[in-house]
Amino acid sequence: MTVSPLSPLSGPIEVRDYDPTWADAYRRERSRVMEALRERALVLEAAGYALRIREPSWFEHRMLRPSDRSIHLHVFSTGCPETRRMVRFRDHLRSSAADRDLYAATKRDLAAREWKYMQQYADAKTGVIAEIMTRAPAPG
Repeated sequence: MTVSPLSPLSGPIEVRDYDPTWADAYRRERSRVMEALRERALVLEAAGYALRIREPSWFEHRMLRPSDRSIHLHVFSTGCPETRRMVRFRDHLRSSAADRDLYAATKRDLAAREWKYMQQYADAKTGVIAEIMTRAPAPG
């Protein structure tokens, strides 16, 4: 369920080439989130994240975004199998140039289309993600 009204996209979806500064940006956001979670997750809004989606029936998933909309922060319950699946997907893309290129090309193709809502773009990636996951090594 969307917590606040859906916001139509105000411009095109941008897919960027890899940027080595993303690792530092990730570390900054991770520190900010970990600091907010030290006490409990509800203080994320005080740390600058707004709850956008709440899906209690899907692994208690929450999606939050900062006001600048620079990231989507997905939060799942402890031990959630979806977290392991997402990390497996990430790790596979890091090790497979072919699948990384396929995913990037798919995202660019989809981003070039017109979408009313970001979720439509996200849903359109499902097929290629499923295909890539068939080649991702099973956790060992």
